[in-house]
Amino acid sequence: MNMPDKTKRIIPVVALRDSVVFPYTESPLTFGRLRSNNAVKAAFSGSEEHLLAVFTQRDPRVSEPKKEDLYEIGTLVILDNILETDGSIIALARGLGRIRLEKIVQETPFVLGEVSEIPDITEEIDEVKALSNHIINEYRRAFNLGKPLDIMVLMRLSTGVSPAELSDQIAATLDLKTVEKQALLEMNIVRERLRKVDEYLSRELRIMELERSIATKAQERFEKEMKEAVLRERKKTIEQELGEFTEGGDERVKEFKQKIRQVHLPREVAKKAEKELKRFAQMPSMSPERPYIENWLDWILSVPWSRATPNNIGINRAAKILEHDHYGLKKVKERIIEYLAVMKLKAQEKKKEIDAKNKKEETGTPSILCFIGPPGVGKTSIGRSIARALGRKFIRVSLGGIRDEAEIRGHRRTYVGALPGRIIQGMRNAGVKNPVFMLDEIDKVGIDFRGDPSAALLEALDPEQNKEFSDHYLEVPFDLSEVMFICTGNVLDTIPSALRDRLEVIDFPGYTEEEKFHIAKEFLWPKQVKANGLGEMEITDEALYEVIRRYTREAGVRELERMLAAILRKVARQKAQGKKIQKEINPESARKFLGPPKYTSVLAEKKNEVGMATGLAWTEAGGEILFIEVALMPGKGALLLTGHLGEIMKESAQAAFSFAKSHWRSLGLKENFSKNLDVHIHVPEGAVPKDGPSAGVAMATALISALTKTPVRKEVGMTGEITLRGRVLEIGGVKEKVIAAHRAGLKVVILPKENKKDLEDIPAKVKGDIKFIFVSELSEALNIALSKKERKRRLLEKKDAKDVMTNYAGLS
Repeated sequence: MNMPDKTKRIIPVVALRDSVVFPYTESPLTFGRLRSNNAVKAAFSGSEEHLLAVFTQRDPRVSEPKKEDLYEIGTLVILDNILETDGSIIALARGLGRIRLEKIVQETPFVLGEVSEIPDITEEIDEVKALSNHIINEYRRAFNLGKPLDIMVLMRLSTGVSPAELSDQIAATLDLKTVEKQALLEMNIVRERLRKVDEYLSRELRIMELERSIATKAQERFEKEMKEAVLRERKKTIEQELGEFTEGGDERVKEFKQKIRQVHLPREVAKKAEKELKRFAQMPSMSPERPYIENWLDWILSVPWSRATPNNIGINRAAKILEHDHYGLKKVKERIIEYLAVMKLKAQEKKKEIDAKNKKEETGTPSILCFIGPPGVGKTSIGRSIARALGRKFIRVSLGGIRDEAEIRGHRRTYVGALPGRIIQGMRNAGVKNPVFMLDEIDKVGIDFRGDPSAALLEALDPEQNKEFSDHYLEVPFDLSEVMFICTGNVLDTIPSALRDRLEVIDFPGYTEEEKFHIAKEFLWPKQVKANGLGEMEITDEALYEVIRRYTREAGVRELERMLAAILRKVARQKAQGKKIQKEINPESARKFLGPPKYTSVLAEKKNEVGMATGLAWTEAGGEILFIEVALMPGKGALLLTGHLGEIMKESAQAAFSFAKSHWRSLGLKENFSKNLDVHIHVPEGAVPKDGPSAGVAMATALISALTKTPVRKEVGMTGEITLRGRVLEIGGVKEKVIAAHRAGLKVVILPKENKKDLEDIPAKVKGDIKFIFVSELSEALNIALSKKERKRRLLEKKDAKDVMTNYAGLS
């Protein structure tokens, strides 16, 4: 095809949307806009040449494009034929050559434009020939890979055409964006156009090869799976005809069958496992249920049904291990040794019965131990020591924050991601059926819409039921009767009563100052010296007491260990920097490393105060002293209570106020003293919640001190519940409260008479430093707590000597 001689002419112009026409190609074009239809009709009927100029729009969304909306380079075409249908025109156009749109001459009823020819620049060089030959070969390969091409065009290109025609013909068939095609149209240097066409053709070939590779692999995999499925079905049919069950070549089935023979499963469990294995073997490999059965078999065969460690219960050895690992805790150790002794005798008795009757009889197991005490007193570590003493595996599971029953009993295996509960998981990790199993933080188990985990623990911890513990995932009973369960917690109040009934509670009291000293010297210091890589380091006794008294205030020893570690880290830094370090830590160097003391060594008041009493309180972290302040002010007899007090503590304050009003005569007060008086009782540290009845004596003492203007002795601490008649009732937590009083430097402690029995638990050193006074009436406590000299002087100021003697007799 040759373009007419004229290089510039005025002809009809049409705009194309998302389409580019190349020279040397035939393209069917569809036109629907009015101006485009008019231009096509004018071109086809206006002259013998039937010439039309086509240009691509820059933005296809423009409905009436101007000159600036069109690309500058377009194609001059000849219209071979046109067909009108329903307002549209379909035209067969042959590209002649590249043209440039110089200007628009007319816009209505169709666009006339002045265009100029852009000739191709062709170089007869070897590179152009080589590129042409390479492109033709690649084009044939694309056809072989399945690219839809006109076979006549391919044959014509193969017979030999000009490089310009070759590049335009192939560019028209490539899968390119409109922008990329327009860029090719605008290249009039044939060599550059060939290079770009080669690049695009190579890219399209890579994509086609990748698609074919993916399709081939998918087809091969599908054919393989189909072949296996057909063979498996044929195999199943043959087995059914023969009445046999064989696992054939399935290695996983063989593995499971071998394990079932080796594990020695209980009869019922083995029966269910074989049934599930048969289902597994007969399932197609693509069955969605197959992975569920496979995981279930894995768990069933990995749980220790028969493996156990020998029951080497040496009482003397166990006692030595407990004594070596833990300082103090005398009663706790005694109870544990008793527990182990019962276990040993039960095992011996069971063995005799088995030997005599040749059958196993249930003889029961000891109760479940539950260690209750403040943090840091050694509850978890003593569990490890018990396991070491028995030569058993130790497993610890923390229950803190668990709110889902499935965490204990497991999920049904039909759920996605289902697993057994924590107890079965722990048994699998232990690898034996008789480990020491510690359920830590049992008091922090929660309840919500997913169930009550503590209720799920009932079966596991009940010695009468746990020989057939049921886990939802396993769906078969598991024997937990040989497991030694130990529970730990900080408080008993949050443990449900049904669960608490199955536990034997052993209270872990807080450590005294002397016990902390020995624990730090014999255990914590050597451990931290080794942990910080310091070799030989010593600490004086005075320095240890300084750290205990001035930098810690806790029932356990965790904070103490952190303080010792802080000292040694600073020493390690000095050593790492090449500085000279001292081999012995004294009180002065301890203060240097730890900074200013956090606590004063004595917490008791410095002097006797009016309206201020020292009470004793129990907390989860051990005992504490509690200051109770009373202020009097003009008013109408109201009682104001502050300090984040609980309901029971508020009732104790009201009982103390009522006692004072009903005993006004014996206290030397006016009959209507409260008529124009408001009483404010405050317990400092208002952000800390406080509750309980044991502050009654201290509240009454502080209140009566304020009313009678009599100071309370600073060295006296007190605890006890009071009644309206002035009776002092028994309270709990005596040991923790007394240790707190000793730590605070109090010299006298007032206790209810019924608590005299609790002195057996108090360490000897504490009993030697504190004077204990036991009272049954509030008047006895007032006689001790209030300063006698101040009280007597105030009473003697009254005029009625008889009344004075009566009042004083009631307090002395």
